[in-house]
Amino acid sequence: MSVSDPIADLLTRIRNAQQAYHEDVEVPFSKMKEAIVRILQEEGYVKGYKVNDKKPFKTISVSLKYVGDREPAIRRLQRVSKPGRRIYVRKGEIPPVLNGLGINILSTSKGVLTGKAARHQGVGGEILCEIY
Repeated sequence: MSVSDPIADLLTRIRNAQQAYHEDVEVPFSKMKEAIVRILQEEGYVKGYKVNDKKPFKTISVSLKYVGDREPAIRRLQRVSKPGRRIYVRKGEIPPVLNGLGINILSTSKGVLTGKAARHQGVGGEILCEIY
């Protein structure tokens, strides 16, 4: 099965696993997905992740995080730039998510960064997703 938008597939798998209160979710590996999951871990939205090199293909196992009485740490996970409509922003146009309470993840010339890090480094790019 070929997925036309692997990033949307990653976000949907995480969203669905949280709704079903799963501890972990496994997704096919790509460097872009690994970078997104790393940012989610650094920002405290997931417990952690690990890359599995088992055959026939690599996967990323993401440990989901819940707060209090089974409340998912991620309230909303939304794809912004889609294959049919790419959304690019300059460094000064990076929008805040929920008045700064959430994060957006951008693909920039300096790698995959949060919106805050991209503003700090003075680069713009493609807004991949928003999380809060």
